[in-house]
Amino acid sequence: MDLSDRQKALLKAIIEEYVNRAEPIGSETIEKKHNLGVSPATIRNEMVRLTDMGYLRQPHTSAGRTPTSMGMRFYVSELMKEKELPVSAEVSIKEKLMSQRVQRERLLREAVKALAQRCGMLGMALDDAGQSYYAGAANILDWPEFYDIDVTRFVLKLFDEFPTLSEIIGKAQGVDPIHILFGEDMEYESLRSTGFVFTRYELGANALGQTNNGVIGVIGPARMNFPLVIPYVKYIKNLLYEAGRV
Repeated sequence: MDLSDRQKALLKAIIEEYVNRAEPIGSETIEKKHNLGVSPATIRNEMVRLTDMGYLRQPHTSAGRTPTSMGMRFYVSELMKEKELPVSAEVSIKEKLMSQRVQRERLLREAVKALAQRCGMLGMALDDAGQSYYAGAANILDWPEFYDIDVTRFVLKLFDEFPTLSEIIGKAQGVDPIHILFGEDMEYESLRSTGFVFTRYELGANALGQTNNGVIGVIGPARMNFPLVIPYVKYIKNLLYEAGRV
């Protein structure tokens, strides 16, 4: 079922408020902060419709709503606009990566570190040989979704258990350059509140003819700031490709 323009505007407003607040969003919040040109009663009715359609959920008995993975996917593909990265950030990241282009392991570590710092999340990479890299473990502790020690423990253990991480990454389907996975779509209860954004990178063959390809991205809350995260993942993927051919 197609969404009306009003429903799209409401869904976008709810998701962006939820990303900032990390709590269910009620109709009064939308009415006060977003000029949708409709009455509070209409907002409430449309929220019920979006819930019935699977884009929102109503946790517990709260009057507020939170987006489902279906709602978040629609937001990413249809509603959001990617942000332009600051030129200063692009230059800084490129200088650091290019300085490590001869040592491929150091290059990947620098790339993962840059993602962690710029996105405020856990940066990660997994090469096709099974070597994993991560940085920014402390970053996820700033997100309420990771206050639960079982969630944080499960995520960090992924880097000690290659088969599980590889299995999760393997769930990504389709030919899109950027893959997004939501924990609520997986069978791991500890991942329900989390999200993964990653892409395949290609470093190409070195002087010895050895290739080093794999995936790189971030792990964080399902409500991550996709308009910012996705451009950073794309940019660093392109830098790795460039560095691998210098």
